[in-house]
Amino acid sequence: MLRKSFLPPIADLLAFEAAARHTSISRAAAELHLTQSAVSRQVRQLEAHLGMALFHRVRQRIVLTDAGRVYAAELRGALQQLSGATQKIMAFSGGGGLLNLAVLPTLGTRWLIPRLGDFAARHPQVTLNMAARTEAFDFALEPFDAAIHYGAPHWAGAVCEYLMHEQVVPVCSPAYRTLHGIRQTKDLAAVVLLQQSTRPTQWSEWFEQVGVDPAHALRGPRFEQFAMIAQAAVSGLGAALLPRFLVESELASGALVLLSEQALTPSDAYYLVYPESRAQAPLVRAFRDWVLDQAGQQTAPG
Repeated sequence: MLRKSFLPPIADLLAFEAAARHTSISRAAAELHLTQSAVSRQVRQLEAHLGMALFHRVRQRIVLTDAGRVYAAELRGALQQLSGATQKIMAFSGGGGLLNLAVLPTLGTRWLIPRLGDFAARHPQVTLNMAARTEAFDFALEPFDAAIHYGAPHWAGAVCEYLMHEQVVPVCSPAYRTLHGIRQTKDLAAVVLLQQSTRPTQWSEWFEQVGVDPAHALRGPRFEQFAMIAQAAVSGLGAALLPRFLVESELASGALVLLSEQALTPSDAYYLVYPESRAQAPLVRAFRDWVLDQAGQQTAPG
């Protein structure tokens, strides 16, 4: 149970958090649009409430005590959660429900968001919030109703619904292909290979599949996200292996050219994931039905 006696005034907490972050009363006051004396008073009130010092006063400086350091770290997370919860509920204005979704960054920007107009048209009263996540997480500790995950269909306490596989193909800019005379698959063994840091063996697997010596397949600059690699390829920094459906616009515009029709199909795939406890929630089911339909259209022949 929350007891009022344990909860200091929010103004005192904000003053302390800002002073702790800046290690300065004056900078905290400037951030909060208060006077220095007001911030000092609020910090002293908080210390009196807690019955302990949170700062050492050293001449004109303040230094966190051990207790202050621990409290500041805990408090910062709590204030961020409170701010995030407030922002989300303020967005919940349509009355039709709020859906919080975690997505992979490049998939979200290049595949999901361009399609969300259709979901909004079908469910105009639903507010859909999105945040980027690249790793599996505990739904009990994160404020998400569902996630789009790449990997194997294993997620503790959650349902994994198959969306689609990738067709990974080699691409580069037209100028890069001309400059390096890339005409055959084997020519790729002699150019700069742009690497996906989370999939370090991908070029080796592709070279083995097409029968080219993979001796230099691990060399080349590394990038964390597909969006970075795609831009690097467009900028002429090298050849890249990218999921075809994520670079369709670049291929259509001519910013990138396909270097081979031979695609690598990893065993991992994209999945919609949601906690078992939310399996029958109407908004989760509505999004599930819609996104599975979109993925089916993506993978349908033609």
